[in-house]
Amino acid sequence: MRINAKGQVTIPAWIRREARLLPNTEVEIRLNGEVVIIEKLRKFQKGRGARMTAQMRGRGNLKMSTDEIMALMRGRKPKL
Repeated sequence: MRINAKGQVTIPAWIRREARLLPNTEVEIRLNGEVVIIEKLRKFQKGRGARMTAQMRGRGNLKMSTDEIMALMRGRKPKL
């Protein structure tokens, strides 16, 4: 295997199958001396969606109920 000009490496299909690395699988890449370790994230670790939700939590400042927001999205005036 070689690293291409973009710094990318293709993981051979047999390794992806054995490690169950499906498309969009979250992996962690670590360095141990001169050894690079690619490891599938465990289920108990936060996935991408959980990390994004945590970053956005508390940033909203809209003082509307869910029903009011849904009414706006459906083109109706919300009942205030």
